[in-house]
Amino acid sequence: MSRIKSVLFDLGGTLIKTDPVPEIFLKILRKHGIHISREKAEEDFPEFMKEMSTESFKLPYKIFWRIYNVKVLKKLGVKGDLEKIADIVTDEWWDNANLEIYEDVKETLEALRQRKISVGIVSNGFQKDIREVLSRTGLEGVFNIIVGVDDVGKPKPHREIFLYALEMLKVEPYESIFVGDDPHADYEGAESVGMKPLLIDRKNIVQGDYRKIRDLRELISYL
Repeated sequence: MSRIKSVLFDLGGTLIKTDPVPEIFLKILRKHGIHISREKAEEDFPEFMKEMSTESFKLPYKIFWRIYNVKVLKKLGVKGDLEKIADIVTDEWWDNANLEIYEDVKETLEALRQRKISVGIVSNGFQKDIREVLSRTGLEGVFNIIVGVDDVGKPKPHREIFLYALEMLKVEPYESIFVGDDPHADYEGAESVGMKPLLIDRKNIVQGDYRKIRDLRELISYL
């Protein structure tokens, strides 16, 4: 009999797909008369998230994204009231993200429900964004727990966010599987607290010694 009592998932890139971040950014800017070439964005679009300090994840939602978006706008050479433009990007993000559920999600979640296994989300997104995504994709109310970075003030791969989720579910690490698409934040982070990690690698492009699946439905064999 399986000792697995819960399966926790990353959100973006695992359950949900969107247009690439630079494309969403450019789409919103174009709607407000700011035109940046696609070539420049693809070449210069910065990855500032890794530069955001751990302390910054304790900031209010709007302030965090204002700081991040202003950094991006400066890098892209945008002029004007950057804080105002940054807030517009935040407010209009999900209207322009082209959200979709991966085709293997609903069948997998139903299979877990039938086995009476608890399911949850542990994301580096803020609660406001996570719940907006779930509402727009028809997944609202499906999960037993939803943990965002603002619940603990530390993103994956920090141990605290995984331990917080396990405590909410009242399960031990060895009783839980974690599924995500990021080898460091998801796989190694979950593994560091004793959870059983699975790396979802749909295109089979990740190199390394990971326990991998290419379709979420494959995780049922690990229960």
